[in-house]
Parts: sequence; C-alpha cells; structure tokens
Amino acid sequence: MKILIANKAHAKYAETICDTIAESAKVRGTGIARRTPEYIITKMENGNAIIALDGDNFAGFCYIEVWGHDKFVANSGLIVSPDYRNQGLAKDIKKAIFEHSQNKYPGAKIFGITTGLAVMKINYELGYQPVTFSELTDDESFWKGCQTCKNYDILTRTERKMCLCTGMLYDPNKKKEEKPRHESFNEKTYRRLKSIKQTLFYKKDKESN
Repeated sequence: MKILIANKAHAKYAETICDTIAESAKVRGTGIARRTPEYIITKMENGNAIIALDGDNFAGFCYIEVWGHDKFVANSGLIVSPDYRNQGLAKDIKKAIFEHSQNKYPGAKIFGITTGLAVMKINYELGYQPVTFSELTDDESFWKGCQTCKNYDILTRTERKMCLCTGMLYDPNKKKEEKPRHESFNEKTYRRLKSIKQTLFYKKDKESN
C-alpha cells in the first residue's frame, strides 16, 4: 500500500473517487457536498490531495480546500474503497493529509465538518477540538459547497449556527496541552448528541408541515 501526494497522473481515478464518495454517503444515509471528477482532478494537479494505491488499485483519498486567504484549511472528501475498509487506512490517509496541510500551509487553522463518528475520533486523536460553526471560516465559497447536501436546509434555517454535522478545528497557534489520561473521544456522547440534533430538527420539520 502506498499513500502519496496525488498529481495529474492520478486523474484516471477521479471518477471512481466521486462514485465511491457518493455511494458511501447513500449507504450511511448522510448528507454530502458533491464534487465532480473535474474538481478532484484540479486538487490533484495542484498537489492538494492524498491518494492511497494498492498497486494500480484505488484504495483511498482525501483532499485539501483552502479558505480565507490561506488562514483556514479543510481536509475534505475522506474516502476508503469498500475492499480496504476496517484496516486502519482511513486513519493513515487522514494523518498524511493533516501533515501535508501543515507543511504546505503553515500557520493555517485546519478544520472539518462531519457526521461520521469514525472521522471525529481520528480528528480528535490528531488534536482537533469540537467547536461552534462561528469559529470556522466565514468564507462564503465554503458554505456554498454545502448546497448539494440534503441537510442544507437545516444549515440555512439556523443561520449557519449548527447542522447535523459537527465542526472540529485544529489551531496550530494554541499551545498544546497534555490531555488528562481519562480524557478521550467519547463515542457514546457523540452518538447521543447526533440523536438529539436529528430529533430536534426533524421535529421542527413536522411542525412546519
């Protein structure tokens, strides 16, 4: 298995990447900001993506988005091919894109929004912390990218204050503090939080109908 900084030579995998992301979201029943093969190829050509290959077989992918004049960086589109899941590959790709982001955009705050508990756990282990959406980029282009997500109405209804996604942020300018030994990613708590969000928003939908 090779985990590489993607380039234009990997453009042949772009359509497979988009299809895999879309199919994964469909299976999980979650919202997703859709991306085109052309968009993915641009990320590859700019050196803003990580790809995992098993020989010539596509195994995984993640890309970088830059916002607010390089002040914010998002690691987006993390996906692992079904044949390579449950092997720790997602964590390896996330670590690689995280380190690549730090090297290419030193000083930038790295953030992400996700509904995936596995991604939240990986982010937490890398040093991300849960934050409110107001602490993320105010770049309009980023939030427009959410328009293709099925939960976009929730985001607009709350004036971009919250959604089913959880915002997480890594700020390299904050002094790193050693976490207490008992402090760890609490999956049970996040599942409960997600359930509360879903109940709250779906209840409002029924009331408005």
